Amino acid sequence: MLRNVLPNWFFGVSATLILLLNTLVCGVVVFLLGLVKLILPIRFVSELLHFAYGVWCQGNKLALDVGCEQINMHIPQQVKPQGWYLLVANHISWLDIVVLSANRALPAPKFFLKDELKYVPFIGTGAWAMGMPFMKRASKAQVAKNPKLKGLDVARTKHSCRNFRQHPTTVINFAEGTRFTKAKQHKQQSGFKHLLKPKAGGTAFALEVLGEQLDGLLNTTIMYQSKDEHICRSFMLGQLHGVHVDISLIDIACVPQGCYQQDKQYRVQFQNYLNALWQNKDTQLSHLYLHYGKKGAVINEEAAPL
Repeated sequence: MLRNVLPNWFFGVSATLILLLNTLVCGVVVFLLGLVKLILPIRFVSELLHFAYGVWCQGNKLALDVGCEQINMHIPQQVKPQGWYLLVANHISWLDIVVLSANRALPAPKFFLKDELKYVPFIGTGAWAMGMPFMKRASKAQVAKNPKLKGLDVARTKHSCRNFRQHPTTVINFAEGTRFTKAKQHKQQSGFKHLLKPKAGGTAFALEVLGEQLDGLLNTTIMYQSKDEHICRSFMLGQLHGVHVDISLIDIACVPQGCYQQDKQYRVQFQNYLNALWQNKDTQLSHLYLHYGKKGAVINEEAAPL
C-alpha cells in the first residue's frame, strides 16, 4: 500500500487540495448556474445545478478516501436514493459536512443554514444557488416588539423548500446547534458524556416545514479516530485514522409531529423524544470509543480527549 511507502502528510496535503479545488470549481459553477436559473427558471438548468452539486459531493468522497485511513459508513438498505429524508446528527467538526455529503447512498444533502453564511464565498453562494433555506430567527425580544415576526421562519423556509419537491433530498440538521467541545458541555451542564444537549426546536421546525413529504428520519451518529485534538488539522496532516458514521432509519409515522411554537404539550413531547434519541446516541458513542479507542482516541476539535 502507498501508505506504507509515502509519509502521512502527503495524503493529508493531497486531500486538502482536493477539497479546496473541488469547492472552488464546483462553487463557481453552481453559483453561475444559479444566476442562469434566475433568468431561465426551467427544469434543465435545475438538473444541471444538481449535477454540478453531485460532482462536488463526489469530490468530497475522493478527498476522504485519500486523507483518511479507514471509513466506515453504515446505512440501512431501506433508504432510497430517490427518497426524501430528514437527517439529525451530532456535530463534532467542520469535517462533518464533508463526511455526510460524501455518502453516495443518500439523496442530495441539503442544509438548514444560518443567515450569516449566505455571504461566505463559494459556500454561501453555492447554497443560495441550490435553494437551501437560510434561517434568520427572531429573538423573543424582537417578537415581543413585533408579533408579525413570529412564524416568519416557517413561511420563509416553506418557500425555500419548494425545490425539495422536485429533487430527492436529504435535509441535514445538526440538532446540537454547534460543534461539541468540553467547554460547551460544561457550560450547558449537559447530562450526556459525549454530546451537547439537542435543540428540539430546529428538528421539530424542519418536520413542520417538510411535513408528509418525508419518507423517514435518519438518526445519525458521527465518530472520528484521531490522536490530534483538532479533527480538521489531523485530516490535513494525514493523521485521521478513522471516520465512523452509523445511520438508522425511523419511520416518519413514528416521529411525533405538531406545531412546536404554539402547542406546549407537543413541545414537551418532542423534547422528550429527541432527548431519548440522544441518550441512545451517547451510549452508542461510548461503545464506539471503547471498540476503536486502541488505535487513537476520538477527540474533538476544541476539546481534550473524551
